[in-house]
Amino acid sequence: MKNSYLVILVWLLSGCLGMPKNMTPVKDFDVNRYLGTWYEIARLDHSFERGLTQVTAQYTLRDDGGVNVINRGFSPKNDEWKEAQGKAYFVQARDEGYLKVSFFGPFYGSYVIFDLLPQTQTQQDYQYAFVSGPDLSYLWLLSRAPTVPSKVLTDFIAQSKALGFDTRELILVDQDKQ
Repeated sequence: MKNSYLVILVWLLSGCLGMPKNMTPVKDFDVNRYLGTWYEIARLDHSFERGLTQVTAQYTLRDDGGVNVINRGFSPKNDEWKEAQGKAYFVQARDEGYLKVSFFGPFYGSYVIFDLLPQTQTQQDYQYAFVSGPDLSYLWLLSRAPTVPSKVLTDFIAQSKALGFDTRELILVDQDKQ
């Protein structure tokens, strides 16, 4: 019986580090090209972001090799800014877009970058990121700018739908300043 409690405890502390079936994190990932500010363009709804507009994510390097994460969004309903600070670490290799992120102590969840645009050496920073969590209920389109060309949104929806996400439930995030 003790062993089963230990297994459950280890499972709970490890959090949700899986990824949706048939998903592959990007390879040749360069965290330095990912650092900085990203605007949330589209997402699937979750209680921790419900109703928020002007959502951004700020990524900076940590001294321990991880990444600091600051997510920020405005709640028009409460007329206030909400902010969450977290940390992320690579799950496998530093050149793979597969990280674990925590906003609540020892509990981590998957952060899977399944596409980056553009992925060329001539572009200094990545401009668009397609990101998933541990399952098909977590999905984000991030951009370096508050808007994206329609082709980027169309490609994101098509790729996400092919992976099994319910793209009919996508929320397009209002990035206009209040």
